[in-house]
Order: sequence, then C-alpha cells, then structure tokens
Amino acid sequence: MEPTTQKHIESREGVCGGKPCVVGTRIRVWDIYIHHEVRGMTPDDIVAQFLELSLADVHAAMAYYWDNRESIDQQMKDADEFVDQLKAASGPGPLERGLRGMDSGSDPVSS
Repeated sequence: MEPTTQKHIESREGVCGGKPCVVGTRIRVWDIYIHHEVRGMTPDDIVAQFLELSLADVHAAMAYYWDNRESIDQQMKDADEFVDQLKAASGPGPLERGLRGMDSGSDPVSS
C-alpha cells in the first residue's frame, strides 16, 4: 500500500495576502503560532477554538513556522509596521479624541 500524505499548509495569491495558511482556510501559520507560543494555548485548545482545524493542521503549522521562522517573523513585523503607518496617517479616532478632551477638562458631550 502506498503511503498517503496530506498537504496542510499552502500560500495562494489572493488568500491572506499570499501568507502561508492552513489549506482550505484563511487561518495563517502565524495565527496558530501566536495562539500557541504567545497566548500559551495547547494544540487541543486551538482546535477547540478553530473547529475547521485538525490536530495535524496545528502541528503542521507549527512545524512550518519553525522551518520558516525568519520569513514569517518578518511578515509579522511588516504587518505591524503597516498598521502603525495607517494609525499615524489617520490620526486619533473619535474615542481617543473624546478621551483627550475629558483629560483636558473640557466635556465635549455636554455643551
């Protein structure tokens, strides 16, 4: 009998900006890495949160991350920098402006 293997990770143009994802989902490898390594979730916890994933998907994503760590870390850094640029270009939102007004003693709500 010929062994079968299942592909768990893919990068496709038009899906999550071409970032590596679990096949058939929009769940990026870095999302699984963050849940596991940063938030301390177990593979079982991750599967419970993302019902479309299998344990094999989670383990494959973690293996893919460690095999491609520099590239994925750079992708995450680039995404964070892009968000920071957008925030800087758009300025503070209405909530932040309102909170700043309260801090300065004025009450923009009761005029």
